[in-house]
Amino acid sequence: MDELTTIFLALADPTRRALLAQLQQGEATVTELAAPHSISVPSVSRHLKVLEQAGLITKSRSAQWRNCRLQPAPLRKVEEWMGPYRDFLSTRLDRLEAQLATTPERPGARTEPEDR
Repeated sequence: MDELTTIFLALADPTRRALLAQLQQGEATVTELAAPHSISVPSVSRHLKVLEQAGLITKSRSAQWRNCRLQPAPLRKVEEWMGPYRDFLSTRLDRLEAQLATTPERPGARTEPEDR
C-alpha cells in the first residue's frame, strides 16, 4: 500500500481525527488522549498505532508514560496532493460567483426565509 493511501486510511476514522485534533494542542499521554472519548484506553492505543504507522504521530516513553506528538510531514503530503483539486474547485466557485452576479433576480424569488 502506498504512503498516501495509508495516511488517508488513518484519517478516515473520526476517532483518529479527533485524536489528531487533541495533539494539535501539544504532546499528550495515551491516558490524556483517551479521557474525552467513550472508548477504552486499549482502543485508543489501537487507534494511535494506526496513526503512528501512517507517520502522523510519534510516541516516546518517559518512565511508565507513553507521550504522543503530532508529526506534520504526512499532512503536508496530503496538502500537496490536494493542491490541484483545491485550485480546480476555487476556479469553479469563482465562475459560479461571477454567473450569480450577472444573473438577474427572478420575480417572486424569496430573498429571506419566511416565518412560519
